[in-house]
Amino acid sequence: MIKNILFDMGGVLVRFDPDHFVRRTGITDPDDRLQLRREIYGSTDWVELDRGIIDDPIMIRRAEERLDPRLHPYIHELVSGWSSTHDEIPGMYELVEQLSRNYDLYLLTNASLRHHTYWPEYRVSAFFGENVFLSADYQLLKPDQEYFRRALSTFGLKPEECLFIDDSPANAESAMRTGIHAVVFYGDAGRLRKDLQKHHISIEQQG
Repeated sequence: MIKNILFDMGGVLVRFDPDHFVRRTGITDPDDRLQLRREIYGSTDWVELDRGIIDDPIMIRRAEERLDPRLHPYIHELVSGWSSTHDEIPGMYELVEQLSRNYDLYLLTNASLRHHTYWPEYRVSAFFGENVFLSADYQLLKPDQEYFRRALSTFGLKPEECLFIDDSPANAESAMRTGIHAVVFYGDAGRLRKDLQKHHISIEQQG
């Protein structure tokens, strides 16, 4: 019997769309967009940021070393300001609120240490409290199975009593290999409701 719903953050609860963030800077040149996209979100530095090995200032400095000086004014916004508008995935706040009536909710996310600052600013964070397993805090990243094992151990959860939702098939598959039920999220809250119902998840609607 499933008692706990585990959520990924970016692409599931909140908007994390590098192409959108780059467009939002106002840059129109496709080569400049490509460079920013590649040298920030597509870099190994971004992975180290999520792993907690480096912080935002180091990430920004390294990106500046790789990018033309005319692009430097955009780097801070893309590294440290992408969450500034607090955009959430449509329909997910309502679904999380309904699930919170019957299940304990947990956040399992690959994110930098700055997550501690911006996460409380999202409305949906109120349903998770201290139930947050942040990659940067443990220097572990999904889809490593050790990530899931450590999360289960940290919260004292049994894998067979948990269902994990992630927009990455690789992350969902790794959770399943750890014994956790999993569902891939495709950006559609309505479809997710149907997929959860297939797992006999009770979604309490407001009367």
